[in-house]
Amino acid sequence: MPRAKRGNKRLQRRKKILKLAKGYKMTKSKLYRSAKESVERALKFAYIGRRIKKRDYRALWIVRINAAARRNGLSYSRFMYGLKKAGVALDRKMLANLATLDEPSFAGLVAQVKQALA
Repeated sequence: MPRAKRGNKRLQRRKKILKLAKGYKMTKSKLYRSAKESVERALKFAYIGRRIKKRDYRALWIVRINAAARRNGLSYSRFMYGLKKAGVALDRKMLANLATLDEPSFAGLVAQVKQALA
């Protein structure tokens, strides 16, 4: 079996971690072990944060849709049920944009929903 030579893989891995730790204070940006711990922790929080961001945006869209639907005389749940019944395939992001930026068209959508519910 041929001899396995590491080459500069170890140095490359260390440089990558230290590059990610750039901007950290004191030993966390200079020493490999401290930097590795900090970078792993930061990457974990970044991963979690990307998931939380999706939840937060969905909750915001629901609040906006609910407010606009109630201005037009419907609750959020009845509005969403009516949309499904009417066969309107708009996601919550688009509905929230309509509710905030284009109220007349949202009111038209509510009228369509009310017709489907009746």
